[in-house]
Amino acid sequence: MQKTSIPAQRDHVLVEINNLLTNHGFETSNIYDRSCFDMVARKELELLLLKILINIDGFTGNQAEEIKKVADTFLASPLVVGIKSKNEYLEEDVVYERHGIPVIARETLRNMVVDEVYPEVFADRGGYYVQMDGEIIKQVREAQNISRKDLADKAHVSRETIYKYERGMVRAFPETAMMLESILNMKITLSVNLLAVPNFDKDKVEKSDNTNINPKISIDQNNLTNLGFGVISTTRTPFDALARRESGEKIRKNDNTIITNMEKNRNQQALRKMALNVKDLSGITEADAVFLMEGKKSLKCIEGIPVIYNWEIKEMENSKEFLSVVKERRDCN
Repeated sequence: MQKTSIPAQRDHVLVEINNLLTNHGFETSNIYDRSCFDMVARKELELLLLKILINIDGFTGNQAEEIKKVADTFLASPLVVGIKSKNEYLEEDVVYERHGIPVIARETLRNMVVDEVYPEVFADRGGYYVQMDGEIIKQVREAQNISRKDLADKAHVSRETIYKYERGMVRAFPETAMMLESILNMKITLSVNLLAVPNFDKDKVEKSDNTNINPKISIDQNNLTNLGFGVISTTRTPFDALARRESGEKIRKNDNTIITNMEKNRNQQALRKMALNVKDLSGITEADAVFLMEGKKSLKCIEGIPVIYNWEIKEMENSKEFLSVVKERRDCN
């Protein structure tokens, strides 16, 4: 594992990573300032929410919780790409973690994108570790007529430790895993799953959202909830809230709606800027986008993003009808 070079400025790193992804088949979004993620990237079924940092210790718990709920709604994989932690550079092909979100170095991302080589080593308290395929260990050991005690003696661990390895109960130091692979003549280490959608406490998030949300926006959310949407407000994203139909199974083809609200006294310039960002995200995530507005019906869309008024929502019967109107007004002039 090699240390990275002297860190460049963050904007340079953002451009570098964007170029890396686009040159290898990813469709990338705009770069968003002051958001829990800096960019979104898609390649076929793989959807990444990327946060780029020079020092990964700047990634906060609040940012992590926000990116988790966005990732859950989009069925996306959040990933922090960093240069260093405190005074130490992140090492290549090692997975770190901050607030439940995986963190990797630029070189690790490059290995994944260019060579499809995923890291197996992860850092935790006490050093570096790997996860092993316990079933493979057991099958190969038994096929070679090696007892747990004999394997333990050769690997300089206890018989109980071998038992735990086979049951997937404990992780191992990389050196121990390499020794076991040499003894069994079989690869037994597993790649770290960086494409998993993280878990988060939905009940906790909803409770927090309900206590901190603007009352007018709360009315918008209640209107959508009555149509059968699950709604989650956001504060560190290019949009105000996310909604997903509660019926049906989660699938990669997002049937969410990105919701933006004008109840924050945004002027037309701010609305147009937000519309461009939301349209960009809509294209990458394959989710619908819409503005919810008060007042009389005067606009059908802003920069190609449909506008629906609250009085219209109250006359709708279900989420299907809502999404039908969104489709009708999409990309209007």
